[in-house]
Amino acid sequence: MSSKNPTIVKVSGPLVVADNMHTSKMYEVVRVGQEGLIGEVIRLDSGLASIQVYEETAGIGPGEPVKLTGQTLSVELGPGLLQTIYDGIQRPLKILEEKSGHFLARGVDADGLDHDKKWDFVPKVKAGDTVSEGDILGTVQETTLIEHLIMVPVGIVNAKVESIQSGKYTVLDTIAKVKTDDGKSHDLQMRQYWPIRNARKVSAKRVPEEPLKTGCRSIDMFFPLVKGGAGCIPGPFGSGKTVTQQTLAKYCDAQVIVYIGCGERGNEMTEVLTEFPHLIDPNSGKPLMERTTMIANTSNMPVAAREASVYTGITIAEYYRDMGYNVALMADSTSRWAEAMREISGRLEEMPGEEGYPAYLGSKTAEFYERAGAVECLGSDDRQGSLTVIGAVSPPGGDLSEPVSQNTLRVTKTYWGLDKKLSYQRHFPAINWLKSYSLYTPNIEKYMKDNVSSDYWNVRNQAMSLLQQEAKLEEIVRLVGPDALSVREKLILLVAKSIREDYLFQDSFDAFDAYTSNTKQYEMLKTILTLYEEVLKLADREDFDFSKVEELPVIQKIARVKDIDIDKDGAEPFDKLRSQVVKEVGAL
Repeated sequence: MSSKNPTIVKVSGPLVVADNMHTSKMYEVVRVGQEGLIGEVIRLDSGLASIQVYEETAGIGPGEPVKLTGQTLSVELGPGLLQTIYDGIQRPLKILEEKSGHFLARGVDADGLDHDKKWDFVPKVKAGDTVSEGDILGTVQETTLIEHLIMVPVGIVNAKVESIQSGKYTVLDTIAKVKTDDGKSHDLQMRQYWPIRNARKVSAKRVPEEPLKTGCRSIDMFFPLVKGGAGCIPGPFGSGKTVTQQTLAKYCDAQVIVYIGCGERGNEMTEVLTEFPHLIDPNSGKPLMERTTMIANTSNMPVAAREASVYTGITIAEYYRDMGYNVALMADSTSRWAEAMREISGRLEEMPGEEGYPAYLGSKTAEFYERAGAVECLGSDDRQGSLTVIGAVSPPGGDLSEPVSQNTLRVTKTYWGLDKKLSYQRHFPAINWLKSYSLYTPNIEKYMKDNVSSDYWNVRNQAMSLLQQEAKLEEIVRLVGPDALSVREKLILLVAKSIREDYLFQDSFDAFDAYTSNTKQYEMLKTILTLYEEVLKLADREDFDFSKVEELPVIQKIARVKDIDIDKDGAEPFDKLRSQVVKEVGAL
């Protein structure tokens, strides 16, 4: 190209190649074509730059201009993030709809935060104080549930506060003036920017020791996740990944939720977007959206924005973690994110790795999940926060040997394997108790003993053992029938069936059954196991008739054990039921 201005020389789907880009930098945001579409430089070669464009490129051709911005792709952080639904590059969907109607037009831009809304700012420091990065300048009541902490941006160290005052301000107004040791003055606003591909700075990472309470019995009891942990939910289509993640978003005890719909079907995402604003947070009784940010990037949206949406979401999540909150991020699904990487990599003509995925799939996956963690926040006031990441994986045909699943399992410590067989049997959540695992149980061992019961782990391990023994016995039953089994083996099958049907089966659409506290989970399981222990005492008697056990009236009551309201009646109904088990079995 003879022109010295950056111009397009090639267009290949979302990938645009531009010439005369000598002054551009890696990951710089550029404006492409006459319409000024948002793009990001992802490769530089002499004066040629490869740009991934976050909008549809149909109709753009060689010769059109490219404008450099000098900025990396960043998110705007500040009050107003909660209760907002964004696209993959932090454009509020509501504003985009107002500007272009139901079908998004190209080149439409929107600020991540509302620049006109005024917030009540309450200072926490005064003129003359010394502040550094991460210190709290003041607070804003963002929603009734979340107090937004306005922090000193990263990079400002040992600065003296020259002026600060309370009042109503927009995110663009100067709320404080500070001067650093080198004599430079800085005007601080309520907003700050952060490049999405860089993890936010923390003082230190710490060992997570508190469980993320989800209310899901199969997760909390058997395969727990900690606050600051990383978990994955792989499963074939229709096995309940999205419903499981939505249930976790509704009921887990994280203070802030970031939900990323990455490449999901449009109708599925629409369901989430229409349902969430009407949901009530069970922990506070307030609307769930008051502590939620959503990022919607459906499968028909540009593929490059899908790749960015995961980073946008996790940067927002890290920002709230840095305030000292426990944050949970749901990414549904990381397989679509990996497919976006594969498509961009193919258009860049990079050497493909396994199944066509880029060779850096493993490092990118690890980089994403490594941003989870329990941390000591920046600042002088000893804040502690956590970011828990839960990623859904959609392996084609449920094949867990494919690269995305394998790379995810390598870096996450909790695996909730969804089973197609269980979903066909309408057993939900369809988490397979024989294949799933959690490596976080040693972290929370003390917490559960101190806060639930000293024999919590004995009850849990005994139940898991019975489920494993049942799986072995099912093969024998198929070959020779149930009559060939001993009394002990028949007992194992009876109790394991009760654990499966009365305990593990949970209706996420039933408001009462969808959430079960840790204490109730323990009481329910202990009641089922009391039947096993009491019958086991009689199992070796020669004249013992096992059919009488199956006819005991108390078994019907055990089947309805989930109906006991522990919040209203306490643990007494469970004690009574266990006494009845002892009495009825003893009468045999």
